[in-house]
Amino acid sequence: MFSPRPQRIEPQPGQESVWDYPRPAIAQPSTKHIQVVCNGVAIADSRNTIRVLETSHPPVYYIPIADVQMQYLSLTDRHSLCEWKGVANYYTITVGDTVLPNVAWQYPEPTESFNAIRDAIALYPSRMEACYVDGEKAQAQAGDFYGGWITSDIVGPFKGGSGTWGW
Repeated sequence: MFSPRPQRIEPQPGQESVWDYPRPAIAQPSTKHIQVVCNGVAIADSRNTIRVLETSHPPVYYIPIADVQMQYLSLTDRHSLCEWKGVANYYTITVGDTVLPNVAWQYPEPTESFNAIRDAIALYPSRMEACYVDGEKAQAQAGDFYGGWITSDIVGPFKGGSGTWGW
C-alpha cells in the first residue's frame, strides 16, 4: 500500500534528519564507538566504522572485520543485490545455544563508490541483544529489510515500517 511522503522532523542541535541524507546512498567514515552484544558476548567493538547514509533511512554501520569476533559468524548461501553497493553475502551468528541465521552481511566486491565497506560487516540490530553507538543502545529500524540503527541524534520519520515502501 502506498503511503504519502511524511513530514520531515526538524532536527534539534546535535541531531541529523534522515531526510537530509542523500539518494543515492553514500558511505561515510565514523569514529563513533560501536559495540554489538549477542547472547552476552561482545561480538564487535570498533571506533573505525563506515556509516551508509540514504534518504529516509537511519544509518547502517559497517564494522571492520578486524573488529568483529569472526569465530561467531558463518557464511550462508544467501545473497542479495543492492543497486548501489553490489552483491551481499550473509552470515549466521552463533553464540552458545543462540543461532541467528542471515543476520549479518558483507559486500566482498562492492561497487567502486562503496569500496570502503569491502572488508566490513553490517548486521540487523533488531536481532542482537544490544547494539550501542557511543554507549547509547540503538533502536532497530522497523521491518526486516534495511538494518538501520536509530539513536537520539537521528530523527525521521524512518522508512521500513508498514506503509512506507512508497516513500
